[in-house]
Amino acid sequence: MINILVTGGNGQLATCIKDVESQHDNLNFIYTDYLELDICDLKQVQAFFESNKQINYCVNCAAYTAVDKAEEDVEKAFEINAIGAKNLALVCNKEGAILIHISTDFVFDGKKSEPYTEKDVANPISVYGASKLQGEVKIQQKLKEHFILRTSWLYSEHCNNFLKTMLRLSKDRDELNVISDQIGTPTYAGDLAEVILKIIVEENNLFGIYHYSNEGVVSWYAFAKAIFDESKINMSVSPIKTEDYPTSATRPKYSVMDKSKIKEKLKIEILDWKESLKKCLIKNRS
Repeated sequence: MINILVTGGNGQLATCIKDVESQHDNLNFIYTDYLELDICDLKQVQAFFESNKQINYCVNCAAYTAVDKAEEDVEKAFEINAIGAKNLALVCNKEGAILIHISTDFVFDGKKSEPYTEKDVANPISVYGASKLQGEVKIQQKLKEHFILRTSWLYSEHCNNFLKTMLRLSKDRDELNVISDQIGTPTYAGDLAEVILKIIVEENNLFGIYHYSNEGVVSWYAFAKAIFDESKINMSVSPIKTEDYPTSATRPKYSVMDKSKIKEKLKIEILDWKESLKKCLIKNRS
């Protein structure tokens, strides 16, 4: 039996892992939220691992993800995204566990016009991005046996995300303005959950940083239109520029990621974002 600790156990990615865990009889999952395990407290992390032997994998879904709020709540963002990640790496190193850590496209500045590879220099332009990058660095310094999975525009039928927001707004509005000059790739958290479990089941040891999102390139505006079209919702969506919708945090204008490495090394097959959107909406309706 492979024992797997999943932090951030009430978030959308952890919930998607719960959805597919029944497909794997040889995996035993331990889900925790911050009330059960505060990853910012090193002694608490150590005690948890010691009382739950033997944890073979730790999937770190815990994160401070309020991008705009992080601009003011700097200390908390770094505490969770950097110190928390470092604590998990330290204890995984001591206990012989493999860490699978979820990171973000926001570690890049968005100034490129072609997909970012794992070899591109990270240059975050927000507190959130900087805190997530520092978490990556801390993990690499403290633990050899790790996977860092950078993902983008994560959504699902669970919790709060862009898709759920669009569907909620459609209940009392018939028109929306959505940003059209930020370009990236929506990623269905259910697909990412399956990638994580594939890494574990195959006991892969090709450690390092990997980019994972669905395939394709799209704007938030086009993504919103696709959500409404696929849902058969009559909504008028108008494109606006980033400067027309000011936010506290600066976001990358272009954050498409190159997935060649994860496809070649880990043999991951990746669906187009439109196909995954259809799959998610079917589950959301059921």
